Amino acid sequence: MNITKAWAAQLDDYVIDLAWSPDGRLLAFASAAGPITLFDAHGTRLCELPGHEDGTNTIAWAPTFQKSQVGGQRSEVGERASEVESQKSEAGGRRSQVAGQRSEVGSQGSEVEGQWSKVGATPVLASAVCPLSSDVCPPTSDIRPLASDGRPPTSGLLASGGQDGKVRLWDASGGRQLSETQSVPSAWVERVQWKPRRANTKPRIPNSKPQVPTPIFQAANPDVLAAVAGRKLLFLNRDGAIIHTFPDAPKSLSALAWHPRGGAIGAACFGGVTLWDADDLRVQRQLPYSGAIQTLVWSPDGRWLVAGAQDKAVHLWIPDEDLEFHMSGYETKVGELSFSADSRWLATGGSQDACVWDCSGAGPDGREPIPLPHSGRVCAVSFQHARRLLATAANDGELALWDITCGDPRVATVKLTAPVSIFAWSPDDTLLAVGSQKGGVLVLRVDA
Repeated sequence: MNITKAWAAQLDDYVIDLAWSPDGRLLAFASAAGPITLFDAHGTRLCELPGHEDGTNTIAWAPTFQKSQVGGQRSEVGERASEVESQKSEAGGRRSQVAGQRSEVGSQGSEVEGQWSKVGATPVLASAVCPLSSDVCPPTSDIRPLASDGRPPTSGLLASGGQDGKVRLWDASGGRQLSETQSVPSAWVERVQWKPRRANTKPRIPNSKPQVPTPIFQAANPDVLAAVAGRKLLFLNRDGAIIHTFPDAPKSLSALAWHPRGGAIGAACFGGVTLWDADDLRVQRQLPYSGAIQTLVWSPDGRWLVAGAQDKAVHLWIPDEDLEFHMSGYETKVGELSFSADSRWLATGGSQDACVWDCSGAGPDGREPIPLPHSGRVCAVSFQHARRLLATAANDGELALWDITCGDPRVATVKLTAPVSIFAWSPDDTLLAVGSQKGGVLVLRVDA
């Protein structure tokens, strides 16, 4: 397995969010200052979108494209139906770190230093000092072809939410804004998430009442964007129009997660999680929790719903079986969660070790986690979408790759010049995009 630096660049501020387009050809980075910068997968800076005046919190690509009218503009789009589930650290938790961690962002143009060594029999870049910046070209709206075959990208609709309380939709292929929606006056838009484009089979939630779906969620309107602002959960369509506003939550919403099949969405606040039916727009279940929830994630098979909590704990539900589990004893609040592709392994942050729990069969109750040690507190975790590697990062700049199926799970360690704020695997699992707290961006290539 080879790990190499593909490319790097420098943004103007803390990287608060990043997202790959579903076809893997485009990569968007949002800085805390507001701008959203688009690159192609080879590192060419394509354009800089203005984002949100008071700061951008969250970005998300529409999962597929079809020929459609968006905001009065015709957009040529493809038909690919792949979906990227970026298991991110929540924007609200990242935003709380920005004020105390912002610093002058200078140029960091030094080359990667280090030596090739071997872990087992596999060559890796071990203990390399890797700067999260490089010389970059000035922003331009001249979008160039993204592939040698001349085909246009199959995805290009990007949603963003910011501190101005607005949701904006952007045409990445043209570098322009398509729509702007005011969510809730004086409330930040903390999260935006598109409904997954998989078979629209509802999860089997006990005690949920069957209802007749409302017309707006029939097949003619398959794309739904969920947005959270204050106590409001909104559904928008792909032209930016609000198609439903849910009743106010009792407290400000802090986390959001679509069921993998798209039939339900979980919205969390202090006191628990509400599962809303995505078709009839009614409550499927209330899942009480006696604390504040930082982040929320479903397992890929839809069996587990897991919350990282502010009271230094992880809470798990199996809604189909009406079961729940609680794991406490973390060093700090847990804002980092990621499931393996087969839904067996759950990686968590919240301490100096990343902990990996076995969720097969009856779940983690009574089982010991696999500890993956770092030299600083873990600040990001992410399994590959379809392969076996887990990426973890600590707040001292250490980034590690692990294969937990091996006796010695550590595959590689890379030492970065700034703490990681967020990272995400490309849809084909060959590239790992990394954003730092000092505005640096880095893309690593991982060749099996």
